[in-house]
Amino acid sequence: MKIIEVIADAANLDTIVGIAEQQEVEDVWFSQKNEDGRIAIRLLVSHEKRQKVLDALQTILHNADNYHILIVTPDTVLPKPVEPEPEALTPEQQEEEKAREKERKKAALMSTREEILAQVEKDTQLNNNFVLLVILSAIVAAIGLLENNIAVIVGAMVIAPLLGPNIAFSLGASLGEKQLVAGSLKTIFIGITLAIICAIGIGLLWPGNFSSSELLSRTDVAYSGTAIALASGAAASLSLISSTSSVLVGVMVAVALMPPAVTIGLMLSISAFDHALGATLLLAVNIVCINLSAQLVFLFRGIRPRTWLEAHKAKQSRLLYISVWLLMLGLLIVAIYLRHETMG
Repeated sequence: MKIIEVIADAANLDTIVGIAEQQEVEDVWFSQKNEDGRIAIRLLVSHEKRQKVLDALQTILHNADNYHILIVTPDTVLPKPVEPEPEALTPEQQEEEKAREKERKKAALMSTREEILAQVEKDTQLNNNFVLLVILSAIVAAIGLLENNIAVIVGAMVIAPLLGPNIAFSLGASLGEKQLVAGSLKTIFIGITLAIICAIGIGLLWPGNFSSSELLSRTDVAYSGTAIALASGAAASLSLISSTSSVLVGVMVAVALMPPAVTIGLMLSISAFDHALGATLLLAVNIVCINLSAQLVFLFRGIRPRTWLEAHKAKQSRLLYISVWLLMLGLLIVAIYLRHETMG
C-alpha cells in the first residue's frame, strides 16, 4: 500500500475524487481548504494501481499552478484488505482472470516511474560524498590489487559508487530524460577519471612490485566476462525496478568497475601500456554490457514516459542508444579477439 497525497487547488477536489473512484482506490480523504485556497487530498492506493493513479493525477494537474504530489510508504495498514469471494467463472473467464491477475502481480512488484527516477537521480549527484567515496574506494582497490588481497578488493567494489550513474544513464535514455543522461555521463566520466588519477599517484609512490595475480587478472578480458557483465547489469536494473536494493551488493562485486579503472592507473604509472590497454578493454566491456542489459530490461518491463509524445521521443532515443551499445559491444569483442590472437 502507498499513500498518494495531492496538495492542489480546492477546485480540483471533485476531479481527484473521481479518479479515486474510477481506479477503485482503497480509501480517500481530504483536509479543509487552506487560506491559499489549496487542500490536501490523500489516496490509499494498492501497489498495482500506483502508476495508473499517478498518471491520471499528472494528466489533470499538468497545467495547474502550485501543486505537489507526494508518495508516502506507511509502515503498516490495518485492517488488511479482504479478498472478495471468487465467483463461478466459465473457462474463458478463468483464463481472462488469470491474465489480469498476472498483470496485477507484475505491477505490484514494480516501483512507479516517479519512484525509480527519484532513486536514480540521487546516484547522479556529483557532490563531495561521491568524490570522497571514489577516492577512498580507489585507494582501497589499489592496495588490495598490489597486496593481492581479494577481501580488500571486494571491499573497494562495495564502496565504489560507479554502478548507480550507469543505471541512471540507461534509465534516462529509456525515458528520454536528457538532463539525467547528461548528468549521469558527467558523473561517470569524472568518477572513472578521478579513480585512474588516484591510482597513478599510488603507483608512483608504491615501493613494491606490480606482479600480483589479482592485479594481472584485471589486465585481460575473457569472453565469459561479457556474459557476466550483461547478467549483472540486468540484475541491477531489475533490483531498481522492484526496489530490492539488497541485490545491488552482489552486482557490485560481480561486475566491478573500480578494480579495472584502478588497474589502468597502476599500469600507466609504471609505463606498462599493454597491460593498461587490457584493463581499459575490461572496463569498457563492463560499462557497455551494464548499459546494454539495463536498456533491454527497461524496454521489456515497459518503463516509458507518461504521455504519447514523450513515449514516442523516448522510443527513438532508446533504440538509438541500444544500437550504439550493440555496435560498441561488437567492436569490443573484435578487439578482444585480436588482442588474444596477438598475445597468443
